[in-house]
Amino acid sequence: MSRPGILLLGGTADARQLADRLAGLPVDLIVSLAGATRRPARMPGVLRTGGFGGADGLVRLLRESDIALLIDATHPFAAGISANAAVASARTGCPVLTLRRPPWKETCGDSWTHVPDLPAAIAALPDGACALMATGTGSALDLGARTDVRMLLRSIEPVAALPPHVEPLLARPPFSIDAETRLMRDRGTTHLVTRNAGGDGTAKLRAAADLGVQVLMIDRPDVLETGIVVSDVPQALERVRRMLRLDTPSGDAP
Repeated sequence: MSRPGILLLGGTADARQLADRLAGLPVDLIVSLAGATRRPARMPGVLRTGGFGGADGLVRLLRESDIALLIDATHPFAAGISANAAVASARTGCPVLTLRRPPWKETCGDSWTHVPDLPAAIAALPDGACALMATGTGSALDLGARTDVRMLLRSIEPVAALPPHVEPLLARPPFSIDAETRLMRDRGTTHLVTRNAGGDGTAKLRAAADLGVQVLMIDRPDVLETGIVVSDVPQALERVRRMLRLDTPSGDAP
């Protein structure tokens, strides 16, 4: 009997963890990454990078690779690929499992201002602010609008031709609360700009709360999540077993 095929749309820490767990199941795994990171972490399965060519390209891949299950474990701000996954599922009949961490919620001591997008966050910075931009490589084009503030742009990959008021900071997560606290304190950070990705990565939020740093929180876009939606890797793994009817004991992986 042939093994069922899974296409995992990745790009998140949860996707990497899920891929590691799926490698222990009797499936043929394809992991797709957008290609934003030139040297992604090593992952099991067949790795492909770059776009599909829209929903049509994704439909072709699902059919040509005989995919039995499509897993959307992309970043919650990757609305385009999630929309394409919904279209491709409807056109092919391939079921979708969406792995999406719940968004972060404010707690006592937090000081957040909610904004709809990055340009709104940049516009909300007061004159003379020093902002830690935890927004990644793709945000660089928006940063030139405010020369009256200092910005630290944190990214995994180098960013070319940044404006003089933007300092690059190359770093790969995870980050500890102590490290985030030292960074914000040593650089005189007044504001933290971040997207509400949810999941791990709360160290910067805790450090900001401890230091009284104002958080400009970019809220998630409205995305119609397709198929069955789960919030963590163990739930996703159990759903995969059930949806593909895999005869594997639930306690086989640590």
